[in-house]
Amino acid sequence: MPKTHVGGSGVPRGKRSPVTRETGEARGPEMAAGPPAATGGGVAVAAPPVLMRPLPPPKSAVVPLPPAVLPAAGLAGVAGALLLPVDRPGIGWLLSGLAVAAAVVVADRRSRAGAEGAFTWRSGGWAALALGLLAVGAVRASGWLFVLCVIAAVVAGSLAVVGERTAHSVLYDMLAVPIEAFRAIPWVGRGAGRFTARRDGVARRIALAVLAAAGLVGVFVPLLASADAAFAAVVTAMVPDLSVATLVRWCSVFAVVGLVVAGACYFLAAPPRRAPGDRPHRSGYGLEWTVPLVVLVLVFSVFVGVRLVVLFGGTEYVLRTGNLTSAEYARGGFWQLCAVTVLTLAIVAAALRWAPDSTKADRLRQRVLLGTLSALTLVLVGSALSRMWTYQQAYGFTVLRLLVEVCELWFGAVFVLVLVSLIRLRPAWLPRAAIGTAAAALLGLALLDPERLIAEANLDRAAAGKTLDDRYLARFSADVVPVVSDRLAEPLRTCVLRQVLRDGTDGTSDGWPAWNLSRSAARDVRFGPATACG
Repeated sequence: MPKTHVGGSGVPRGKRSPVTRETGEARGPEMAAGPPAATGGGVAVAAPPVLMRPLPPPKSAVVPLPPAVLPAAGLAGVAGALLLPVDRPGIGWLLSGLAVAAAVVVADRRSRAGAEGAFTWRSGGWAALALGLLAVGAVRASGWLFVLCVIAAVVAGSLAVVGERTAHSVLYDMLAVPIEAFRAIPWVGRGAGRFTARRDGVARRIALAVLAAAGLVGVFVPLLASADAAFAAVVTAMVPDLSVATLVRWCSVFAVVGLVVAGACYFLAAPPRRAPGDRPHRSGYGLEWTVPLVVLVLVFSVFVGVRLVVLFGGTEYVLRTGNLTSAEYARGGFWQLCAVTVLTLAIVAAALRWAPDSTKADRLRQRVLLGTLSALTLVLVGSALSRMWTYQQAYGFTVLRLLVEVCELWFGAVFVLVLVSLIRLRPAWLPRAAIGTAAAALLGLALLDPERLIAEANLDRAAAGKTLDDRYLARFSADVVPVVSDRLAEPLRTCVLRQVLRDGTDGTSDGWPAWNLSRSAARDVRFGPATACG
């Protein structure tokens, strides 16, 4: 009997599926239909959950580098190096985002040569959301707010590039562009080597054109600047001080932005892998899901009943029976209710993923139990928000308390989306919808000007006779300058404003890309006489 050699995959060598030249993956019906459901004992086992699927394998050796990628990445890198104020919010962030978006779209279209593009209207929506988040830097001066906006813009930009082409995890989709930027380094390196080795002299002609243009600018701009004072002022405002730190920053930003564009093009250049359609129904015994969910629904129902007693009996009833103050009652329950909300959301997500749904009874049980649980959790969300509002009225408003309130509101929106998904029991769209609502909530918070809202609320408390924490108010950004300037009396007004504006207001040290509306408006503020500020 001749021996059959078996590879690492356990498949005889003569029986393996053919391998595609482009992706290195085995051909077969599973490429179109997604990973098949394993069966064992008549029970269908679902595919791995969306947050646990492996990353796609590297494909730099099989994906050719389109000629348009290097120029697009280089131009976007130059735009980012010249426009991006890395240490503060500014309009340059939006302009750099526009440059990256334009470079990716143009490079993708030129690489496809008339073929169908990878972008859809959903991609356009994610891209618009990302640019809107970056535009916050041109309006708000708050550093913590803009950091959150940049992180959300990276996620939205990755989802814009991914579109509906991926069959991988949602976590990978959220970070696809940063991940592929690192994985694209050898891809770009090999492509650049082939580009410079071309015998038609294209690289040499491009280098000569760039050097000639730089030489002309270096000769004529100083001459024109010396001939006209107004032109010299414009040149001074546009050209920063060419120190070693500036050059290092330019090179770093050029590399990062160029790799971001290359990573997006690297993802788009690969053959599309579309997610499978409807996943197979899960069969099995539902007792292990039904009993815990029923118990949880009963517990939540009792809690909601107690909350109704509070609603009709008044908070004084609970305070009297529990020997608590109003602030202690609010502080003692908010974080617990937040934890309950998060845990419930995880349980609902697990049930939507793994609970049996093969029969009509299974699907009805899911709709009833998960729908009731989600509706009761919305009551818990409202209770948590009311407690935090009571706590802030007692102790003051802060950034952290505002953020957890917004996060709790987002949890409520996610549970509403869960209720919508239970209508047809097709929750595949739910993760991206939750991400989109989170980014939209952050953008809405930026439009509301959170630091100004907090300052106004604390000044209202002070007007009602409560203590004002002016030291905390002085740590805010230029966003609070209008309300502080109008509502605080001297000498406290000048003390707070000097602390708020201690780092400058207009960003002229970084040039016009660091222009920001709040800092620009704060330039006209007038201080009172110098006083000793404790």
